[in-house]
Amino acid sequence: MSTPARIGPNSIIQTVASLESRYGKAETEAILTRSGHKHLIGNLPSEMVEEDKFHKLVTALVRELGDNVMTHILNDSGQRTAAYLLKVRIPGFFQKLLKPLPSGLAFRLLLFAISKNAWTFAGSGDFSYTTGKTPTITVKVTYPSIPVVGNFYLGTFTKLLRELVNPGTRIEAEIKPDGNAIICSYRCRI
Repeated sequence: MSTPARIGPNSIIQTVASLESRYGKAETEAILTRSGHKHLIGNLPSEMVEEDKFHKLVTALVRELGDNVMTHILNDSGQRTAAYLLKVRIPGFFQKLLKPLPSGLAFRLLLFAISKNAWTFAGSGDFSYTTGKTPTITVKVTYPSIPVVGNFYLGTFTKLLRELVNPGTRIEAEIKPDGNAIICSYRCRI
């Protein structure tokens, strides 16, 4: 039996932070309790977590709050995760290197670097990207989840690309089920 794939704790930490930003602490605690995730109150993870913890949280919150609300919560959670990465994980010298480069080259270098650590957010899934006139980022979520989860990655990539590649970056997302997987495809206009 294989070890379950693990992902970064910010998937959960920042989703709860986004809920608190929108609803306040007391209502967030009530939402977590109603959704079966009371154990997260005052007990957010500080190390890598099994990917099922994030996907189960998302699924439970969609049942509680609906797809539309969770689209916004997850996009914000992804942006918060990107802010954490910019502050703590992406070296300052690399950020300074990317910002003055032409957008296409900065994109290629950033996505190459991301691909080396993609397991930290893709878990058991896959990550890929293409370059060119309209570059594309693809995350294939293979752990059972629901399409709204793609908004977490959308928020993350949007903030990272706007901060490090081109502030005018726009991303068109196509998130759809594909058999037992979810394909999250992001066409980037950099």
